[in-house]
Amino acid sequence: MDGRLLMARPNPNSAQLGFVGDVDRVDPTMLHPLINNGHIPVIASVAADEAGQSYNINADTVAGELAAALGAEKLILLTDVAGILEYRDDPNSLVKETDIAGVKKLIAEKKVAGGMIPKVNCCVRAIEQGVSTASIIDGRVQHSLLHEIMSEDGLGTMITA
Repeated sequence: MDGRLLMARPNPNSAQLGFVGDVDRVDPTMLHPLINNGHIPVIASVAADEAGQSYNINADTVAGELAAALGAEKLILLTDVAGILEYRDDPNSLVKETDIAGVKKLIAEKKVAGGMIPKVNCCVRAIEQGVSTASIIDGRVQHSLLHEIMSEDGLGTMITA
């Protein structure tokens, strides 16, 4: 799949989930010429294992693993919420910046839950593999990506080491 850019392994819960996998390894070799020539690759979050079995992998997880493998300075995840909220039901409780320890505390306190957990975990893993910062921003906001990368204050939540 996609030139073996991603190799998969079954997720420990795949018996219940079906063909859901995790990233086993990333070989970004085929991406370098594309990126160096000004192209933005679109990558499917489907990968095969060594035997050729296909697995669906969480797209945020794939993005984090690719960011680390490419030596990216920053990982940005676009989502449909403002970022990490201190209180899930209060959109005004946005956590603007935190570090890995702070994120782990928010998870332990169950302030980060549900679909935000894989996003936060992939950010933490990317940072642990050398990505400087990871941000979770609201893709519903017009020009949110430009605002995130072109301004000092950014949008959403920035996670650092």
